[in-house]
Amino acid sequence: MSLLSRLRAESGPYRGAGDRLPDWGQVTFFLNGAFEPDAAQLAKLAARGVAIERTPVRAVSGTAEVTLQDGRTQSLDGLFVLSRLHSASPLAEALGCAFEEGPMGRYIRTDMTKATSIPGVYAAGDAARMAGSVAFAVADGAMAGAAAHQSLVFGLPLAA
Repeated sequence: MSLLSRLRAESGPYRGAGDRLPDWGQVTFFLNGAFEPDAAQLAKLAARGVAIERTPVRAVSGTAEVTLQDGRTQSLDGLFVLSRLHSASPLAEALGCAFEEGPMGRYIRTDMTKATSIPGVYAAGDAARMAGSVAFAVADGAMAGAAAHQSLVFGLPLAA
């Protein structure tokens, strides 16, 4: 089993993922020029038998065939990819909402009640979370709905 990952240096929560995958079979970690493990991470990956491939990926085709920039091709049993997310709507940006940069892309900054930096504007789900998750999106939506209802009944919270 192999891993294609475009991890950025700031993607701390994802740095340890490669060390758990060897339980599933042979693993190759394609760095693709986006991430360089430090010495401790390299030692941990080596201890688990993870192969490190530093040559950039040119293409992925077929079921799971990786072609590298130098022309080598690796046929794999499986492929995991960390993709970047992009907002489908410009609305939050047009309203002036503040954004954060995460390992998977930009997302709307919210507080615990899913309130954005703009009073009366709430955001939930993938638009306001570092990583996509249906379960978290549902929970975020419930929280945002309750907070929006509360603001309509009792008024917007006072600025801290």
